[in-house]
Amino acid sequence: MKLSVKSAAIVLAVSTLFSALLGLFRDRLLNSYYLGTYPTGIDAYTAAFTIPDFMFFILTSGALAVSFIPVFNQRLTTGNKKSAWELSSSLLNLLAIATLITSILIMIFADPLIRYIVSPGLDESGMVLAINMTRVIAINPFLFSIATVLTSVQQAVGRFVFYAFAPAIYNIGIIIGITCFTGGINLFGLQIFEGGIMGVALGVILGAVMQLIVALIGLFGLGMDYEFKIYWKNQGFRSILKLLPARSLDQGIDYINGIVNTNLSSRMGAGAVRSFNQASALHQMPINLIGVAISTAFFPKLTEQLGNGDKKEFYETFREALRAIIWISLPVAAIAFFGRGYVVSFISNIGNNDSNGTIASVLGTLTVAIFARSVFHIASRGFYAFQDTKTPFIVSIVAIGLTILLSIWFYLMGWGIDGLGIAQSIGAIIEIIILLYILQRRSRGELINKSFWRAFGRMLFATIITGCVAFSMTKFVPLMATDTSLVITVPKFLLISVISVLAYLAASYFLELKEAKPVFKYIKKILFRNAK
Repeated sequence: MKLSVKSAAIVLAVSTLFSALLGLFRDRLLNSYYLGTYPTGIDAYTAAFTIPDFMFFILTSGALAVSFIPVFNQRLTTGNKKSAWELSSSLLNLLAIATLITSILIMIFADPLIRYIVSPGLDESGMVLAINMTRVIAINPFLFSIATVLTSVQQAVGRFVFYAFAPAIYNIGIIIGITCFTGGINLFGLQIFEGGIMGVALGVILGAVMQLIVALIGLFGLGMDYEFKIYWKNQGFRSILKLLPARSLDQGIDYINGIVNTNLSSRMGAGAVRSFNQASALHQMPINLIGVAISTAFFPKLTEQLGNGDKKEFYETFREALRAIIWISLPVAAIAFFGRGYVVSFISNIGNNDSNGTIASVLGTLTVAIFARSVFHIASRGFYAFQDTKTPFIVSIVAIGLTILLSIWFYLMGWGIDGLGIAQSIGAIIEIIILLYILQRRSRGELINKSFWRAFGRMLFATIITGCVAFSMTKFVPLMATDTSLVITVPKFLLISVISVLAYLAASYFLELKEAKPVFKYIKKILFRNAK
């Protein structure tokens, strides 16, 4: 069943929230097991993902979604199903072969990659552990690529459910690894695996396999005609091969930034790699919930409108998506800044105030990036809808290059991990300014109009009010050093968030922001449902 944009956005947001909550639970388990007792081990585990994730992002990830879906959609809408299935089979086979070779190469060269590029600051025991876990996790690019092609096919035809819940299944696999494999694996009374943090790496592989199975289940009823063959002469396939390099390099450049951060943080003492990783993951959650979910749901409609030649409709839809993302992300960033200590307590119950304080401090520097990177996802898709992947790539080179230079400079200045977070926020803001400016120039001023700017100003004012309320609430229900239980921290954070959101909604209503009207209409419908 094909979902509407609104329904798709809701499904994606709910599934992303569910996956995020599982991710919080996963990280809470990991940190309680290792962050306070074995920081070197959890740094090694975190570093082990760097190269496999890097290769997956370069070869598949977002590059596939934004390059494959428009071309595949075009074939389906014109009734050329044979070409569409040839296209999907060709891409699946090509990526499977490429990532399998890549996974094998990662296993072979894990030692020099970890020792000299990813985390040279780890001590020898951490280094060896990171190398071994990298070799285990190296199969991920292969498994993820197959699953991503399959879910992209489903996404292209408007089937979002299996695509949306696949990441949650992956987290479940890791949780199984933490709770079941770290104590060792016994079979018929014989211990076949000693356990320890390496058991978590086995859980990672289990999660990837489970995610692939879910993606396969989602194909039922689509009538996909798979062939173990690459149709090099298929015009759609050729079009994707032309579009892929720029977007793939765009993803790669972005992830190089992550490698630099891991490299620098590995030199800042035991636990620093994990602390920065956790702060970065926490700031990424609202970005996925807002920017990724909304822009992913709108993207097929944007490409369809351009395919029909309706540029005015495209501009209107783009503004609608952009306004929605900004309206939601601004207050979320404000609440995240003032409530960062509470948020960190969700993933760490170890009672180690130094570690929690470090993560919270970095998260504070990344809150601006929550807004900027949420906007980035719709801004970049504005280009992808035109099948232009080169412009975002060039802009990313500039923005990421500046971010890396700032990260190194702040590190040399002794700003510590906070300097890495500040560099991320500065780079993210610069990137969206450039992207939106270029889109505005290309549309000859039609894309972002005066009405949008007036609304943006009112959103900023409403956000300032929200920040004041959030700050006041943190003083009313302060986070104590002994607050390590979710039973205590969750209600406090929910109270702060609810009051702050209500203040934002009220401010948006009185400032006549149209985004608030459906919310109040829905609330009124619930409260006065039985009124005649």
